[in-house]
Amino acid sequence: MVKFSKLNTDNKMSKKSFLKGLYIFCLVLLGIIYFPSITRGNNNPKILVGAAASLQPALKEFSKKYPQNVDYSFASSGILQQQIEQGAPIDVFISASSKQMDTLEKKNLLLSNNRKNLLLNQIVLITPQKNSLSLTNFSQLAQPKIKLIAIGEPRSVPAGQYAIEVFKNLGILASLESKFVFGNNVRETLTYVETGNADAGIVYLTDAKSSDKVKVITIADKKLHTSIIYPVAVIKSSKSQQTAKKYLESLQSKTARKIFQKYGFGIAK
Repeated sequence: MVKFSKLNTDNKMSKKSFLKGLYIFCLVLLGIIYFPSITRGNNNPKILVGAAASLQPALKEFSKKYPQNVDYSFASSGILQQQIEQGAPIDVFISASSKQMDTLEKKNLLLSNNRKNLLLNQIVLITPQKNSLSLTNFSQLAQPKIKLIAIGEPRSVPAGQYAIEVFKNLGILASLESKFVFGNNVRETLTYVETGNADAGIVYLTDAKSSDKVKVITIADKKLHTSIIYPVAVIKSSKSQQTAKKYLESLQSKTARKIFQKYGFGIAK
């Protein structure tokens, strides 16, 4: 149930903004149409976990330890947030940013006293493994030799939002905007760099560690961006709240923590 596709990268900003908005709307609409087809049995309830795309490798391994009655939908946190707002039957939401979870909480869409901060992550600059650009820091992305930079679509992808914060705080955003290639989630952003379709990219450390086709150039100073916290919560409209609560508890188990740390995540306190 993983949904990935590409965004238009036309440099004409008005057209690009319109197409990106239309694309996000279509993703949300398709999610609402698709999700209701999930079967739920009364005696053996199945839950749907909507998780940030950056969690896919870790949760795929975790699912082997906790395989009972759990389906996953991996997408950008912003898309999942919008699908929940539109009534998609997601039982548990794991976001890559507090922003999306805060929005749902303000709209009273989360189960009361249930939200937890689960994981931590870091933002990194990457290039293809076989690359001769000799980059050493973020500021060098402004050099003419850097033609394309892959980042997540900032309106819906937290990694893209963090990237914009880094560029703004370094004072280089204006000089980079024409170089951006947008991914509709951080895994797609990683793929752009892996395949050489971008000279460099901004992803999470965990994504970079999952690939042998990219190399990490540098880690962004934490002072340059908002803290990267992955909150988790049961959705108030869930029809399987007890099963969802047990799953949330399992994410905080020693087994789960070892898996998350294996993939480079920090454990939130």
